[in-house]
Amino acid sequence: MQNYQIARRAQIGVIIPSTNTGVEYDLQRFGLDGVTWHPSRFWIELRNWADEVAKTGDNENTVFERFLDIMRAEIPYAVRNVLSANVKHIMLGMSAETFWGGLEGNIRFEQEIRDQIGDIGLTTGATATRMALEKFGAKTISVITPYPQVGDDNVIRFFSDIGFKVHKVKGLNRPSATAIAETSIKDVIDAIYEVDADHVDAIVQCGTNLSTVDLFPTFEHILGKPLLPINVATVWHALRSCGIDDKITGQGRLLEEF
Repeated sequence: MQNYQIARRAQIGVIIPSTNTGVEYDLQRFGLDGVTWHPSRFWIELRNWADEVAKTGDNENTVFERFLDIMRAEIPYAVRNVLSANVKHIMLGMSAETFWGGLEGNIRFEQEIRDQIGDIGLTTGATATRMALEKFGAKTISVITPYPQVGDDNVIRFFSDIGFKVHKVKGLNRPSATAIAETSIKDVIDAIYEVDADHVDAIVQCGTNLSTVDLFPTFEHILGKPLLPINVATVWHALRSCGIDDKITGQGRLLEEF
């Protein structure tokens, strides 16, 4: 391995929407020696879904799918840009796309990215959460998202396709891409209690702009089960894929135990 001055262990490119502030906030919790994170943004044109609903008369599900369609065309440019930094791994800092269409859609989407990046390693939210849940031996899960119903339906489809029983999904249905990061702490806590049940083995949070890294580690102690923020799952997967096995305390059981 080439001996880089500041990134002797890993240079990780992070692909994020232009509206996203949650991923970088969470990454600042992981200042590991010899590891550097390199965000590359792709343009989000359709940012306010509530306004689009009011303007077009379309329902929120149709508008959200339009948002994803526009986003798909922009992602390759952000990937191209960060590849010019000679990064050694790519981590996708958006999650809805990685769940869309269930397992089949996930495989297709990941392959499109792999076709562009070649032999460089890849981390996506869907794959990272699946591997994390498998580490804990979870069978029945609940999920918190910032999405409208169509987003929740695709999350349910993905996790069902890969063999998990989904007890409940709480979609917070945020009105815009930026409003996801403005979700109140109370709304997140209420959602945790709403989706929890004695037979639920783990709770997953989707939506990378919805940072829960300050809340979920505490609630793991309160509820006595794993709570997995998607940004923590992708950080864990990216680090482990790069051969970095540091156990990190204070950011949840996943990074402490596996």
